[in-house]
Amino acid sequence: MRNYVGTEAGRAAKGLRVTIARGVPSPWGEAVKGLLHVKGLDWLPVSFDAQDEALAAWTGEVSAPVAMFDDEAPKPGAVEIMQLIERVAPDPVLVPEAQADQVVQMAEQLLSQGGLAWSRRLQQVHAGLTKGAGFSAGVAGYLAAKYGYQAEAGESYGETVVALLRAFSETLAASDGPYLLGAKMCAADIQLACVIGLFAPLPQEVCAMHPKAREAFETMDEETRSALAPNLLAHRDHMYATHLEMPLTL
Repeated sequence: MRNYVGTEAGRAAKGLRVTIARGVPSPWGEAVKGLLHVKGLDWLPVSFDAQDEALAAWTGEVSAPVAMFDDEAPKPGAVEIMQLIERVAPDPVLVPEAQADQVVQMAEQLLSQGGLAWSRRLQQVHAGLTKGAGFSAGVAGYLAAKYGYQAEAGESYGETVVALLRAFSETLAASDGPYLLGAKMCAADIQLACVIGLFAPLPQEVCAMHPKAREAFETMDEETRSALAPNLLAHRDHMYATHLEMPLTL
């Protein structure tokens, strides 16, 4: 288990430091941790605190994860962090040069604004604010204000979720191997496995979540549940059984 440090210690350190939101299996943070685990990189986890003004001043963000490497500018986006990790530790290759555009596109579809994880979060916000499901009203209200929830677009978040779940299921079905791009794992495989946790968290014994958080993550309407195809869950299980660290340290 890694020892998390605060802002002052993180800022004073060199090498790779990453801010991580703790307590829940955020797909953004878990994906970064997964990339770092597969790469075998030495890194320093910095606890994210939304109220820490010094942390926001250092990272330029009020969200996590953000990666800092030596004196380079902070890297806040999923694609930027993925590319930084690939540059710092080229082996094993997770963004193959010949397929880099595909990997970047999938990373954006999974973790960037408007992508699967982003839309799933807003789908849960919408459910919490309008249907008494998903996130609790308090959590939903906080996330709605922070991440640009629009009530009039409420149903569109679920439509995006369903479309992207189906697209990734189809990509896996068409693959000639167990991974998105065939026989070899890429960064998007790690990211997809972590994003699926927003629909079907790993069992409590390896992913110790608060019961209300687990209930919120598992809440789905029938269309979303139908789009969460068995091959997406099988891919997630294969990734954790074969490549990713368990139990999760939240």
